[in-house]
Amino acid sequence: MDWLRQLPIGQFVDGEGGWLNRLDSRLKLAWTLAFLMTPILAGPQWRLALVGLLLLITAGSGLPFRLWRRGLPLLLGAALLVGLLAAMLPAGSAPAVSLQRPPDELRLAPGSSGASPPSRAGLAWEVVRWGPVRLGPLPLGPLVVTRKSAELGLNGATLMVTLIHSANLLLLTTTPEELVWSISWWLRPLGAFGWPMERLGFTLLLALRFLPLVQEELQNLLRSIATRAVNLRQLGWKASLALVLALGERLLANLLLRSEQGAEALMVRGGQWVPPERLHQPISGRTPGNLIAGLALVLLVMLRWRYGFR
Repeated sequence: MDWLRQLPIGQFVDGEGGWLNRLDSRLKLAWTLAFLMTPILAGPQWRLALVGLLLLITAGSGLPFRLWRRGLPLLLGAALLVGLLAAMLPAGSAPAVSLQRPPDELRLAPGSSGASPPSRAGLAWEVVRWGPVRLGPLPLGPLVVTRKSAELGLNGATLMVTLIHSANLLLLTTTPEELVWSISWWLRPLGAFGWPMERLGFTLLLALRFLPLVQEELQNLLRSIATRAVNLRQLGWKASLALVLALGERLLANLLLRSEQGAEALMVRGGQWVPPERLHQPISGRTPGNLIAGLALVLLVMLRWRYGFR
């Protein structure tokens, strides 16, 4: 039941064995934003290339294999399932469009007797047609995968992998103090407009520190159910729904209690926020890894501008 250690999702893991841990947090944040933003209005080739690049970075990051041997296959399986469901569901048909020109203007000239019959041009709209499919005694008709539904499934699966795994890699290899400092560094120009960047950075740090507490409370509730050997099938749907609502209420009450304790601890210490520069001092100097990561990021943006569009 200790899935916080088995699946360390969104938690920093201390270690200096990999180059990804030693990389500048500002570059890691920029790379994460690139993985999040470049799939917008991109074609399937670019999306698949991003997934491949992300898996290559994970394999060569130097992180221990036990950190991603369970979480990454589960994520890939869930993304594949979402993609298959999106591809198999009907994508809808285009609405009928009125004619822009009168049909009398179309005149077909008869061809010669020895000419080959006209053939259809372009790609086929249906990619896969399998069926008819039956679900027990119920006929469901043929299973049709069109180009639109296949593209929808591919976009959903690749976007799910890039969004979740890129953010997970950032949180695994970056401490909350480094992350808050890097965000404050990138948003420092907004301070000229009167934005309280120090207060926002400290609030973000508190939110990041609060996430493991949420996971711990959820795990404790699930562990309490497993200890009592509760069988939801024997309870029925009404009792099961009541149990789920009671667990949600208890989880919310525990989280509010933790928040109140954190606020009281902050007020006892003076109720003052600390600037991110005092929490973390970035490593000075230019390392070859940072230079290579910066040049690779510029190359990625150039390739996206040249080849990434549909």
